[in-house]
Amino acid sequence: MRIISVILLLSAALASPARAMDSGAAEELERLDPQTRLEQRCDLEAMERIHKDPARLVPDELVAYAFEEPRIKGDKIRSAGAAFRSKGEWYHLSYTCSTLPDHMTILTFQYAIGQMVPHNEWAHHYLVP
Repeated sequence: MRIISVILLLSAALASPARAMDSGAAEELERLDPQTRLEQRCDLEAMERIHKDPARLVPDELVAYAFEEPRIKGDKIRSAGAAFRSKGEWYHLSYTCSTLPDHMTILTFQYAIGQMVPHNEWAHHYLVP
């Protein structure tokens, strides 16, 4: 239940005009265990970067494990099978993210937006309309 609350808080943080993580979102992230914090912080970074991308997508949800479990090693996460929702459609996403040991400060971040996910695949991959 705590993860859901953090996701909702992070989504609300992204809804602000500045699209930056506010202090409330940062405080919630700091309360999480280190691995979950790494995942959530990098998910937030992905959504922020996609929002700024020239593709003009508006991410409002991200599922890092939609097509493949993320791989975590120390302060780095690789999510090759992620998906994000924009304007009611889901898109494939892969990203690699590394942070400082606090898992709050992003050191490196690379991502690639893939093709739109067909609607008939949504339920199988935990993607909601």
